[in-house]
Amino acid sequence: MPRIFKRLVVAALSVVATLAASTLIASPAQAAAYNGVCEAGEFCLYYNSGNQGSLRDFAGSISTYGEGTGCHKFISAGAGQGQCVKNNAASAWNREGAYVTVFYKSGYAGAIDNFSAGAKADLRAALKNENAGHIVGSASNTTLENGLYKTTGGRITAYFDGYLNQTGRHEGTDLARGSGVAVYALVSGTVTRVVEGSTSSLSTLAIYNSGLNKTIVYLHLDPLGFSVGQSIAKGQHIGYEDDRAGGSPHTHVEMRNGRQTHAAVSVGDPTLDNPNPTSFWMSQGYNICCQFS
Repeated sequence: MPRIFKRLVVAALSVVATLAASTLIASPAQAAAYNGVCEAGEFCLYYNSGNQGSLRDFAGSISTYGEGTGCHKFISAGAGQGQCVKNNAASAWNREGAYVTVFYKSGYAGAIDNFSAGAKADLRAALKNENAGHIVGSASNTTLENGLYKTTGGRITAYFDGYLNQTGRHEGTDLARGSGVAVYALVSGTVTRVVEGSTSSLSTLAIYNSGLNKTIVYLHLDPLGFSVGQSIAKGQHIGYEDDRAGGSPHTHVEMRNGRQTHAAVSVGDPTLDNPNPTSFWMSQGYNICCQFS
């Protein structure tokens, strides 16, 4: 065998051996994220309440737990072992370093439940055995309701596409803190529409951000006296929470593509016109948190 050919063979075998060794080293680390043990840096779901039964540990966000043979399954010993996680989880332990939000629907939509870093708890009633995915927030983000109210005590009352028992779609996110509470702009832009409204007629404040090509529409609030074309800064005071054609004091916040002046039709409309806003809100510095019924 020619000397040059021998050298090539030896070099090739050396590369193969190096790759094989690196694979063996990497495999345990990769498997550790799904080993049925709830470790630091993971979010874990349990088949039973009280963090009992079989668990599934996750590292990072999961848009859908899946169904059928390819689903994510509970893998540790205990009740529920081998069952799909989707629509079967009853409790959770958040060992991530940030909020984790569990969603009723795949693709980060529908009703939500939230777990702060270190929290161990049962899923709230609307999400117990009705869970499709979760998203890990950013430790540097504020929560969506704190961005809207700049104070604690606010909550999400209905998330995007969050109607569970109504016909139609929910095209935005409803948040509530209380009548007369100050409301602040979540994104900067220019005003495209402002309507005062009343208890029987809808109020609207639409703000378009040309750089993002998104319009944020706020409904039901008592808006300040803005004019179309006026510039609004992120975090600027824009009005007060009210119930102007809202049924109860709350603020409906809607993210729409392009330059818009109105909110999308929601109640009684089976067509979902707006895109899912979850990734958008997170990119703007907001974690999706927190919901109550």
